Amino acid sequence: MAAREEWKATGKRKTSIARVRIRPGAGVITVNKRTAGDYFMRQSLLMIIRQPMEHVEQVDKFDVDAKLCGGGLSGQAEALRHGISRALVVMDSEFRTTLKRGGFLTRDARKKERKKYGQPGARKRFQFSKR
Repeated sequence: MAAREEWKATGKRKTSIARVRIRPGAGVITVNKRTAGDYFMRQSLLMIIRQPMEHVEQVDKFDVDAKLCGGGLSGQAEALRHGISRALVVMDSEFRTTLKRGGFLTRDARKKERKKYGQPGARKRFQFSKR
């Protein structure tokens, strides 16, 4: 029995985590056992997911199977993009320079800033009255 070729990686964004597996196939993207079109209903999110594969011209050559947890749809889509990019690099290290230049391998570390005590939000202050 021949060993199945598949490459795994993890992508993160805000509080979302994407565990990604790619393998040779017809370009089908499955997210949490549903098609990507059913899971991400907005066209802009589907475009975000496909960016790394379009960047290295491998769009319909690999099937993507992903498990997502945490965060909202936008954060999950960007975590999936990060995971697909990392999996492509694991598969072929020559893609690294192209994906790095495109900014797909850099983990976006921005998160929601916490609320501070003595004020109503992270940055907003209570109204100041001089008199």
